[in-house]
Amino acid sequence: MLASLRSVLRFRHPRFRSSDRRLARCASLGDLQLLARQKLPRGVFDYIDGGAEGERSLSRNQDGFDRILFRPRVLRSVGEVDTSTTLLGRPLALPLVLAPTGFTRIAHPLGELAVARAAERAEIPYTLSTLATRSIEEVALVSQGDKWFQAYVWRDRAVVREMLDRAAAAGYAALVITVDTPVLGRRERDVRRGFTLPPQVGVGTVLDGIVHPSWTYRFLTSDPIRFANVKQAGLDGESPVSLADYINTQFDPKLSWHDLEWFRGVWPGPIVLKGIQSVEDAVIAAETGIEAVALSNHGGRQLDSSPAPIDLVGPVAQALQGRSEIICDGGIRRGSDIVKAVALGATACMAGRAYLYGLAAGGERGVDFVLQLLRADVRRTMALIGVSSIEQVTEELVGTVAS
Repeated sequence: MLASLRSVLRFRHPRFRSSDRRLARCASLGDLQLLARQKLPRGVFDYIDGGAEGERSLSRNQDGFDRILFRPRVLRSVGEVDTSTTLLGRPLALPLVLAPTGFTRIAHPLGELAVARAAERAEIPYTLSTLATRSIEEVALVSQGDKWFQAYVWRDRAVVREMLDRAAAAGYAALVITVDTPVLGRRERDVRRGFTLPPQVGVGTVLDGIVHPSWTYRFLTSDPIRFANVKQAGLDGESPVSLADYINTQFDPKLSWHDLEWFRGVWPGPIVLKGIQSVEDAVIAAETGIEAVALSNHGGRQLDSSPAPIDLVGPVAQALQGRSEIICDGGIRRGSDIVKAVALGATACMAGRAYLYGLAAGGERGVDFVLQLLRADVRRTMALIGVSSIEQVTEELVGTVAS
């Protein structure tokens, strides 16, 4: 009997960290999302998880991937599967870029520092937001990996120029210009909870903090959450500022394609336009020499009923014919989503919420977990559809949209 037991029993390696034990029970990003919801105050979780108005675009971003079918090929010798590719002339271990997210430290005190380090280990780019809670220089100190900087087109160009000069000096490789925010979208979950950034303390905040003691303790014992990158215009973090009020005073609804000439004049590297939501605008971007377009509806957080990015990938790829690279931003929850986007013509994908769930659930280890999960998903999906390299992932491997 003992011999039989020894032949079938395998003991798990002990996990001494509670965060490691929690992560080990997560089989998907959906599990991490649920874990993040348990660990974060509801207002904080809804800020990360929510979308604009009725959240139709938020739902469609994921549903768009679900409607795409694979056409697997078999007996194709997939013993060695290589997930690496290139984007903007630089190597990536996986067709993925970590998207910019503002106020990352509300998920975990390490915030952007943890995400940048995890991205370096995964050998993929990390995009630092203008509204980050760690500065351009702080992130550069902890990560030698590929880093991009995201900028909004604000009225005060002196503030923008100062940040771009700092990013270039710190070795950031690309500039991502967000162009889908002439005004801020209405995020009704935040309205219902009275959630603001930086968070304001009220009765609801106190009660939520009591039932989430670990988050509350970290929040109270960490440095204040600040606009770390903006050193002018009174946004040095010395006094609380309403994010919505500031954005609505700085974003310029008069922005036009001609404004891109200013960015080209002050930024020495490649430029990505993030927020392209039509074939026509993708073509204009390519004609102006933009190196890459990020098809994005801001994660469903700006205009509700905007198109799902995955639905635009094929038509945009057909229209551009390689003149600009294509990034699909929005709705990535599995590695198979990345493979579908590449098959339709994207060079890579962007993901933001995915790593925020991991950060909230398990800190820096949680971000590592997400990136390892996605890479394993991509490799397995590639093997199952019969390809061994990203170059072999083509349109013939995806089928019609399921009815």
